[in-house]
Amino acid sequence: MPELPSQAAPVIVPSPPPAPPGTTRANAPRVAAASLVGTTIEYYDFAVYGTASALVLGPAFFPSGNATVSSLAAFLTFAAAFVARPLGVALFGTIGDRLGRRRALVASLLLMGVATVGVGLLPTYESVGVLAPVLLVTLRLLQGVSMGGEWGGAVLLAAEHAPPGRRALYASIPNIGPSLGFLLSSAVILPTLNLAGRDGFTDWAWRIPFLLSTVLVVVGLWVRSTVSESPLFTPPTEASAKAQAPAPAHEKAQAPAPTSRFPLGTLLTRHPGRLLLGIGAALGGSAVYYLTIVYSLSYGPKELGIPQNTMLTAASVGAAAGIAVTLPAARLADRIGRRPVMLTGAVGSVLWAVPMYASLSSRDAWVITGAYTVGLALLALMFSPVAAFLPELFPARLRYTGASAAFILANTLGGGFAPLVATWLNSTWNSPLVLGFYTGGLCLLSLLCLLALPETRDHEFDA
Repeated sequence: MPELPSQAAPVIVPSPPPAPPGTTRANAPRVAAASLVGTTIEYYDFAVYGTASALVLGPAFFPSGNATVSSLAAFLTFAAAFVARPLGVALFGTIGDRLGRRRALVASLLLMGVATVGVGLLPTYESVGVLAPVLLVTLRLLQGVSMGGEWGGAVLLAAEHAPPGRRALYASIPNIGPSLGFLLSSAVILPTLNLAGRDGFTDWAWRIPFLLSTVLVVVGLWVRSTVSESPLFTPPTEASAKAQAPAPAHEKAQAPAPTSRFPLGTLLTRHPGRLLLGIGAALGGSAVYYLTIVYSLSYGPKELGIPQNTMLTAASVGAAAGIAVTLPAARLADRIGRRPVMLTGAVGSVLWAVPMYASLSSRDAWVITGAYTVGLALLALMFSPVAAFLPELFPARLRYTGASAAFILANTLGGGFAPLVATWLNSTWNSPLVLGFYTGGLCLLSLLCLLALPETRDHEFDA
């Protein structure tokens, strides 16, 4: 702690810089809602692609006499977007930490919209040959770049507007977006699948959910363009001026550090340990999410003969349960700390992973739905507080990049490659139990990383 000034010297408490118009924390609910709208749209686009990968994209763009090979190729394009996410972290993290959170979020949403609508307009392999998968992978990479900047910016903008003592609650609101986006995609895909039939959906109707993204993106861009910039963001020119200006000795500790020209490089050199542990803390949750809402939608019908509607319904009910748990879990994290809530979710996920995926062997809709509901509710205990926990691990000038890098790399390692790993595991052992052991192992790693990290609830967020 800095030494207190002697009684002979007057104590001067510097006032915080005036916030730009419209950036007061009274706007926190509107900012959180705007972040949620954008995150929901981005994850709707991502969920539509994931579901389409499980249902039709393999035969349409990667025809093969072997169904497993077609599925692997489709899931490989799914993983390609995760490989591109670190580029999005570097790009949008730099924009967000240097030019503002809001600018980065508007740009990421626009890029996602263009890429998603583009997928819906693509010709198939039957029409243009090898050009079709090349274009699909290109658009998928653009989706990945967009996602690299989305999550960190959305939760950060909400968290930095949050009133005291409610940071986890406000940060968790955009964290509902992944589950809400999946529910929205299911609400579009299920009726389309039922109306067009399996043959019609495979033939042409799979494009409808992608094209409907146009409307959602327009709405999202309008909403995001109306919200205020973070009250804690200081433009580089102002930060540099404050850092260089002479200040009394007792005020020097409060002078802001200059903004890094390349935040990702600074993050890797100065905070590698925090970054690695942050990645590990989010790793297990990413595996649970993507194996449940992406891989199992393909695995259940193709390998176990479970009706497609049963799998979509089970995943949708589970996602709804996760949404219901998210805000109460975040409020609890504001009261007792981030780690106790996240550790509870991690322990529960380790213990429930095998029973959850073992439920697929029953082929019973009620059993599978119940297992998924418990599993995704436990996931919410890990996933909800992480929206405040990861940003709190890093200083303000690296916060957008740090939170994004930790979460996105966890998504890439734990989620992006999960369908590929699961496909390989099941081709070798052919049992849903291997999914449980694989997921449970990653959740155990998250548990260990959480134990190694400090509690951040009382972290000074303005620093």
